Amino acid sequence: MSRRVVVTGMGAITPIGLNVEEFWNSVKQEETGFGVISKFDASEYKCHVAAEVKGFEGKNYMDFKAAKRMELFCQYAVVATKEAMEDAGLDMEKEDAYKVGVSVGSGIGSLQAMEREHSKLLEKGPNKVNPLLVPLMICNMAAGNVSIQFGLKGKNINVVTACATGTNSIGEAFRAIQYGEADVMIAGGTESSITPIGVAGFAALTALTSSDDPERCSIPFDKERSGFVMGEGSGIVVLEELEHAKKRGARIYAEVAGYGCTSDAYHITSPAEDGSGAAKAMEFAMEDAGVFPEQITYINAHGTSTHHNDLFETRAIKLAFGKQAENIKINSTKSMIGHLLGAAGAVEFVTCVKELEEGYIHPTVGYKVPDEECDLDYCKEAVTGEFEYAMSNSLGFGGHNACILIKKYKEN
Repeated sequence: MSRRVVVTGMGAITPIGLNVEEFWNSVKQEETGFGVISKFDASEYKCHVAAEVKGFEGKNYMDFKAAKRMELFCQYAVVATKEAMEDAGLDMEKEDAYKVGVSVGSGIGSLQAMEREHSKLLEKGPNKVNPLLVPLMICNMAAGNVSIQFGLKGKNINVVTACATGTNSIGEAFRAIQYGEADVMIAGGTESSITPIGVAGFAALTALTSSDDPERCSIPFDKERSGFVMGEGSGIVVLEELEHAKKRGARIYAEVAGYGCTSDAYHITSPAEDGSGAAKAMEFAMEDAGVFPEQITYINAHGTSTHHNDLFETRAIKLAFGKQAENIKINSTKSMIGHLLGAAGAVEFVTCVKELEEGYIHPTVGYKVPDEECDLDYCKEAVTGEFEYAMSNSLGFGGHNACILIKKYKEN
């Protein structure tokens, strides 16, 4: 019998809120975080909009010197972790530090550091490159910094599966606790890639939206969708073995019930056209949780607003659920915050937990024009009422499919 795993704390830095409460209130008000890119002059670029985090200053949350030695993606993760640990009431003086681990991923790491130091290399030569370039840039450093800042000495991993990173990171943390490798895991994802090379690269792939209209730029499942809007931020959760949480009197938000992963083994950027890989990940998550398709009534979709993703994910849901697919409420949080890449699945996990807690499923904001091939219920309006399970999907370049299943916590 594997150990039960529950969610006891959450933290978030997003384009529509710098903590979970702000973020969730903005979600309920259907606010969006889209606007003209302000981090650099994007006038010559194919894409001009992004979902930037606004008003964040690392030094307001941590020691100035510590902030200086961290790139933005690490700062986001550390600040979201601080919120999550405080929310969970986790006192490290009372914990075995070697049983508290970290699974925080980033898809890309710091493009800012790479751009900055590459310019120095070209203009001033190799001896002017910052000696800290490598530890500032590499994507495992979010997990490293979280561990250092909070004295977490347990298993410390950085999952990199592109846009599935956040979901895989939480899923692997879930497994570590189930298997007894840790009692508590700090888990999630973080990203900050709204930079010249980041935007130029995704635009060259034709993955980014061609729309400059904040109300029509990130419109998952809509017939007029033209690509995703790049977002940034971090989502972090505290996962805990049930008995450990009960023993210290922790508040329990929800239980992690199942986790499934597959690979399309098909193409470096396109999902499998029939949706078979993503469908199998959903099936594995349900199998892991011991539930049937008829019990699932809500999916937080990957829903990027690209033509291929939304069509193939729709096919995947139909494949995994058959007739039940017509009864499932499906939404995309990316309709409000854009695509947070390696942080997307983690912030969407936080969203699912809040939705379960409050019996509220947010609409896919901006969804107006139905697509004949995307013909499921994508929540034009908010849905209220109790539901037991929330499924969250993430699909990443390289063919990575990850699915996590959360349920309302019940004693037995």
